[in-house]
Amino acid sequence: MRSGLILSLLAGALALQLAGCSDADQAGQQQQQQAPQVGFITVKAKSTTLSRELPGRTTAHQIAEVRPQVSGVIEKRLFEEGQKVEAGQPLYKIDSRTYQATVASARAELARAQATLNSNTLRVERFKTLLERRSVSQQEYDEAKAALDENKAAVAAARANLQSAQINLDYATIEAPISGRIGRSTVTAGALVTANQANALATIRQLDPIYVDLTQSSIELRRLRQAMEAGELQQVSDDEARITLILEDGSEYSKPGALQFSEYAVDESTGSVTLRALFPNPDGDLLPGMFVRGRLPEGQREDAILVPQKGITRDPTGQASAMLIADDNTVKKVNVVTERAVGSQWLIASGLQDGDRLIVDGLQKIQPGIPVSPVDTEQQAQPSQAPAAQGGDQGAAQ
Repeated sequence: MRSGLILSLLAGALALQLAGCSDADQAGQQQQQQAPQVGFITVKAKSTTLSRELPGRTTAHQIAEVRPQVSGVIEKRLFEEGQKVEAGQPLYKIDSRTYQATVASARAELARAQATLNSNTLRVERFKTLLERRSVSQQEYDEAKAALDENKAAVAAARANLQSAQINLDYATIEAPISGRIGRSTVTAGALVTANQANALATIRQLDPIYVDLTQSSIELRRLRQAMEAGELQQVSDDEARITLILEDGSEYSKPGALQFSEYAVDESTGSVTLRALFPNPDGDLLPGMFVRGRLPEGQREDAILVPQKGITRDPTGQASAMLIADDNTVKKVNVVTERAVGSQWLIASGLQDGDRLIVDGLQKIQPGIPVSPVDTEQQAQPSQAPAAQGGDQGAAQ
């Protein structure tokens, strides 16, 4: 019986020892569970150029609708549709035989008026000599001189008629008023056209450079001016004031543009103001009517705080909050106010300070007040590049 009692005591002590080890393991596991690993970044306040993306559409720099200035039948078309034309290049040829005859008639009328003028000029000169000799009266001389003046007026009128007839003859060849790309022709050879008709024969658009009309709400424009006046934003330099164009597929246009002017009236139907920018378009990549977005610099903000969007969460009411790591490595929740999105980051208006440790990875595993094991994601990203570079050096050395 004594040996059985001893065995019972030993078994009980062993069970207590095993239970103690189990409790210690559970406590260690709980501590590990209570301190999950999270990634953080250090919030930094820095000078940032703020910009805003505005919707807009491209507009041709110049547009000219080609219309005939004289009536007639189209003999031939002298251009290829869709091609680039130069100012003064012939586009259409109108049957000009009637206008050529009018020019010839006007030229003959001018010649007759000049001949009469020459005759009357000699007559006045003779009458002037005879008047000095008292061979003709003063009245006869005055009448001859008046006839001469009338002949001079007739010559001027004939010359003007000839010029008008020549202009109409020149208009029989329809020329391009501006340089640019010409569209499709609405008429063919044999069509009858009339002077100043409503329908254009073709349309020429100058695409290099090209305008982009952007729209901005009047409220945003007013806030921007208030921020400038309050000193929250500083004027950007000329180099930073270039406008970046974002195309319909999300890609950026390779050439920057410059702001030309801002409309001084608000559109009553949309409540927006139009901003016009000018972009170079040497390759014709931009076509009139394209929907684009323009990234327009607004100003320079000192001590701006930008954080990744994944580090900011919102509750059902829309209140934004952030999880920070306190000095004792515990989680602290703070409410923040976001001003706007800047790319993949939030611009923070209030709630975060320079030097705060913002949790960006492992948010689903934490709660306010629990201890965590912090990992600096910025420092972690830098060493990941070092082995690759070092390996390349070793490969070069070998």
